[in-house]
Amino acid sequence: MEFQSTLFATESAAPVPLRPERRPLAHGAWVDVQRGWLADADEVFATMLRAVPWRAERRQMYDRVVDVPRLVHQYGAGAALPHPMLERARDELSAHYLPELGEPFVSAGCCYYRDGRDSVAWHGDTFGRGRHQDTMVAIVSLGDPRRLVLRPRGGGSSIAVPLGHGDLVVMGGSCQRTWEHAVPKQAAAGPRVSVQFRPRHVW
Repeated sequence: MEFQSTLFATESAAPVPLRPERRPLAHGAWVDVQRGWLADADEVFATMLRAVPWRAERRQMYDRVVDVPRLVHQYGAGAALPHPMLERARDELSAHYLPELGEPFVSAGCCYYRDGRDSVAWHGDTFGRGRHQDTMVAIVSLGDPRRLVLRPRGGGSSIAVPLGHGDLVVMGGSCQRTWEHAVPKQAAAGPRVSVQFRPRHVW
């Protein structure tokens, strides 16, 4: 599958200037979105599919063990990422959000949605410090468009954030504690990779 590269890609492969638009949510949560942020998105996507050691996981679901409907890989703090653009993106995000976050993004969780049958169920990143503290999760989306949906914990109307090739979404404030998010199944979709940058001890 081919994707048109961002018009902002340059020979130096510098990220597009980071100027996201913020959408305030209830309970002190917010979402930042910037379309087409990642330069060289085509090359990064191809490298991710080829070079990441993707693995399948299985998970206990009630009385049985089931396949997790996506492939995953985790790059911990200090680990080299599979493409230099991702390392530059992480550094740009760290610099931009440092006044609010107070610390850098250090890890990169990767998910490979092979087609529209792959998904992630409603959840918040509440393991570690995210259970009790405001934090941020920055997601770069590569490949076919999918919807990130969010809803308040305990009930309320959901919102949808369509994510396309090279788009950035950042969930911040109390979002992980007071909201849930998901990527639902889709009738027809091609491969998609998401890269989730997180600060230390948030997952």
